Amino acid sequence: MSQRVVFDTNTWISGLLWRGKPYQCLLLARSKVVHAVYCEPMVGELSEKLRAKFGFSENRIHAIVYDLRRVSTRVEITGELHVVVDDPDDDKFVECALVAGASVIVSGDHHLLELGCYENVSVLSAAEFMALCRSRE
Repeated sequence: MSQRVVFDTNTWISGLLWRGKPYQCLLLARSKVVHAVYCEPMVGELSEKLRAKFGFSENRIHAIVYDLRRVSTRVEITGELHVVVDDPDDDKFVECALVAGASVIVSGDHHLLELGCYENVSVLSAAEFMALCRSRE
């Protein structure tokens, strides 16, 4: 069984807009090398950022969300976990990872990266995650 991974909002956005390490991370999910997981609050945040910050059309957002759901598995969270003190909006990524049994959150968000690890979930940058995947080949 492949490794379960949560890709945070900025990883999805960076992977959609540029061809760097976040893009490579999303390719791993699309090719089922890793098992991406998500929760609905993550979809809401992604949609809102694409709309408000990047001016994406509703049709384009719909297509992106469809792709996310196609390559990922949805889990339900309660929203009751509170571990990212400086940015409580990031708690959803940690709770999603815990509920899904994911071992990694891939993020470029400094609040999550500063957390480093919570229980058995590591928070890695896209570059660190890609290096980890390469080391396991």
